[in-house]
Amino acid sequence: MRPDVVCFGESMAQLLPADGEPLRHATRFALTTAGAESNVARALVQLGTTASWVSLVGDDALGARLLDDLAAAGVDVSLTRRGPGRTGFFVKDPHPGGSTVTYYRDGSAASRLGRADVDRALSARPRHLHLSGVTPALSASCRDAVGYALGRDVVTSFDVNHRPALWPDTGEAATVLKGLVRRADVVFTGLDEAAALWGTTTPEQVRELFPEPAVVVVKNGGTDATSFGPDGVTTEPALPVDVVEPVGAGDAFAAGWLHGMLTGLPHPARLRLGHLLAAAALTSLSDHFPRPPADLVRAAVAPTSGS
Repeated sequence: MRPDVVCFGESMAQLLPADGEPLRHATRFALTTAGAESNVARALVQLGTTASWVSLVGDDALGARLLDDLAAAGVDVSLTRRGPGRTGFFVKDPHPGGSTVTYYRDGSAASRLGRADVDRALSARPRHLHLSGVTPALSASCRDAVGYALGRDVVTSFDVNHRPALWPDTGEAATVLKGLVRRADVVFTGLDEAAALWGTTTPEQVRELFPEPAVVVVKNGGTDATSFGPDGVTTEPALPVDVVEPVGAGDAFAAGWLHGMLTGLPHPARLRLGHLLAAAALTSLSDHFPRPPADLVRAAVAPTSGS
């Protein structure tokens, strides 16, 4: 089956306190799947968009668990390979203001992703290819693979997803990610990460820095999000929400926006659907969340004045 979207990049096993307590006091833990690209794939499937996740996982129990978990969620994992080495994992110490994570991913199977894996991903002939700035931080071959993917004959989206822990040199991160952004068709970035990387302070400055992508979406935390594209500039306010855990909200937003694009929704509705999924992610301890109720989805995509 030809998927609507292929999401290409690393995923890991995630260990987190099951009750949301700080790690040092927790006595019960949950083992889940986490990773920017597989998070997007899972959320897309919840909305009815077919999605594949393509990567490498280790020939170990964690790798098998990741594949089983994503397949059970409806994500096609048939093109993900298992190979020598281990599957990466990380431990999360939850906090509403920003969780602390400790990674155990050095030398993981996913760090060996390369051009052949991109070719395998695109053999599915997807309508769309989604990538993030996490993968190019993992190794030289991963960085080359993402650049190669952004040059292929397929519509692409790239979520900057800057993770400072993966980029010891901020200057290198700024240079590498800037080059990748300029090669994508659709770009997602947070205003805060754009400021840290490139010194931009407004959504308009981000667009001025990156005129090449057809669409640039700038998320301003819990305030709003603005898209710049062929149809002009659109801004939609974020939804009020009591934050339980912030990690994963950006992936959820990207999934909502991409689903809106692939189903032909206008830009305001794409942003509103992105905000709705981001709000759902913000109320979940893990990177995953139940599908928002159908009435909320319908309200998010319903035409409004100016839509």
